[in-house]
Amino acid sequence: MYRKLVENSGAEAVLITDPVNMRYYSGFAGGEGAVYLSKNRQVLITDSRYTEAAAKESSFEVIEEGLSHKRTEILAECLEKDGAASLAYEDQSMTCSEFFRLQEALPQVKEWVRLKSTADDLRRIKTPEEIKNIAAAAAIADKAFSEMMKILKVGMTEKEAAAQLEFLMKKFGADGTSFDTIFASGIHSSMPHAVPTDKKIEEGDFVTMDFGCKVNGYCSDMTRTVVMGKATDKQKEVYNTVLEANERAMAQVKAGVVGKDIDAIARDYIKEAGYGEYFGHGLGHSVGLYIHENPRFSPSEDSVIEANVTETVEPGIYIPGWGGVRIEDLIVVKEDGYELLSHSPKQLIEL
Repeated sequence: MYRKLVENSGAEAVLITDPVNMRYYSGFAGGEGAVYLSKNRQVLITDSRYTEAAAKESSFEVIEEGLSHKRTEILAECLEKDGAASLAYEDQSMTCSEFFRLQEALPQVKEWVRLKSTADDLRRIKTPEEIKNIAAAAAIADKAFSEMMKILKVGMTEKEAAAQLEFLMKKFGADGTSFDTIFASGIHSSMPHAVPTDKKIEEGDFVTMDFGCKVNGYCSDMTRTVVMGKATDKQKEVYNTVLEANERAMAQVKAGVVGKDIDAIARDYIKEAGYGEYFGHGLGHSVGLYIHENPRFSPSEDSVIEANVTETVEPGIYIPGWGGVRIEDLIVVKEDGYELLSHSPKQLIEL
């Protein structure tokens, strides 16, 4: 895959500094350092804390950087060996200060080429091994949710409940969490990315849990919303509207669809139900080594979704001062449909 990146870059050599892309192209999980790629060589640059691990994880040549052999000096040596005068860099993740420092230190580079989304785009279609890891992470999240339903009760704080859920995922084999767990109860559930607080969970609360974990670096992502006690008619109406939007959108997923068209299926249904103003975010995103990847199901996504792309499907309704519901599944797009990776129940759970 790194050879394809060099070919597509428009430059004689490529510099990778984003930790996720470093792992994808080199296999090195440490996240500290840089990767130099050309037709002739593949070099992983990192410091003494990681050189042993890097040598085990990557097939690239590992060169140690430090005070006596700086990264820019190593890059200059690589460029000289290749006779390269053009270098592509990750303009979407590199800071301006880092770029200017490199420009000053590498005068032999006559042309700096912006990679834009090239490095990320090659990660869109997942390999069978990647899908296996994502599915394993999703299975752990499902198991943790099942156990959480036995533990969750009125009187727990959001922070306590979030910690319990994260503990369960690690207990069942997760390497870590995909992102900071969202655990929102009552009126807090109207905030799509609410941060867990000391608020105690109360009778009658909607409780929204957005969580995921990692296996071999690959993420899962799932959201479920439950109600503490008996749901009111209003809660049932809002919940079932979100559930129907979720299922209608997924029913139309297959390779060849356009991202914004899938988003519109869920968005239009929620609007017709009278809640359009309360659904503000995109319907979904891809998941891989990073939790929010492209392509997406969103109003601005014009690209065609290909087979073996992972996507979340996560419609929601969020009513300020009242509460909210989100239901999120993780799927793999297939030629004639999709493979579901999130298997936790979606019918309204009343605890």
